[in-house]
Amino acid sequence: MIILPAIDIIEQKPVRLYQGDYNKQEQVGNNILDLAKAFEKEGAQYLHMVDLDGAKKGEKCNQQPICEVAASLHIPVEVGGGIRSMEDVAYYLEHGVERVILGTAAIEDRTFLKQAIKRYQAHIAVGIDCRDGYVCGRGWLSESKLYYLTFAKEMQALGVKTIIVTDIAKDGTMMGPNLEMLKKLKESVSINVIASGGIKDITHIQALKELGIYGAITGKAMYAKTLSLPEALTLCKEE
Repeated sequence: MIILPAIDIIEQKPVRLYQGDYNKQEQVGNNILDLAKAFEKEGAQYLHMVDLDGAKKGEKCNQQPICEVAASLHIPVEVGGGIRSMEDVAYYLEHGVERVILGTAAIEDRTFLKQAIKRYQAHIAVGIDCRDGYVCGRGWLSESKLYYLTFAKEMQALGVKTIIVTDIAKDGTMMGPNLEMLKKLKESVSINVIASGGIKDITHIQALKELGIYGAITGKAMYAKTLSLPEALTLCKEE
C-alpha cells in the first residue's frame, strides 16, 4: 500500500477542511512548495493535491503552485479540482503532473471522461466522493443519485485504472476511514482503490492495509502529528 500525503489549496494557501465544509477551513502551512518538499524528504512515494477553489468554481484556480510543486519534486503528483476539459487535463500533464483526478466531470460528462481515458489511460483517475453512499460533485456541494458501488463498476467498465474514494462525513474528522464502505468496494471492483478521509493514526493505516487497499491519502493526521509518515511507510513495506 502506498501513502499519499495531501495538500488542499484555497487561494494559494495549504488548508484542511472539516467534512468538506468550506466555512470550516484551517491553514496548515505558509508555503505549499515547502510542505511538499518536506513530505518528499520524509519518504512519501506520491503526493495528492486538490485545488478546492477549482472544485467549487469548475475551473483551474491554483494551477501555479500545483505545477511548481510537480516540477520541483522527484516523486509523482496527482491533482484534482476543477478539471473539466481536455485542455485542463493536457495542461497539468504537460506541466509535470503524473495523474489527473476527474470528479464532477466523471459524473456529468461521460463523453469527456471516455476521451480522456482513451488518450491518457492510467494518467486519469476518478474521484468518488460520497455522502451517505451517494456520489457528490462540484466541491462536494452537489449530491447525485449515483450509488458509489454502481458508479465504481461503471468506471471500471470504462477502463479507469484508479479511483480515489472519500466518505465526506469522515473527511477531516480523524475518526477513522469508512472500512465497511471500502470493503464492499474492494469486493465489487478489481481496480486500484485509494482511500481518503478519516485517517488519524497508524492503526487506521494497518486496517486499510489489511483490506488490501492500493493507497491511503492522509492530510489532517500529518498536520496534527497524530500519524508519522515514516512509520506509516515502514508499516506499508512490511510483508
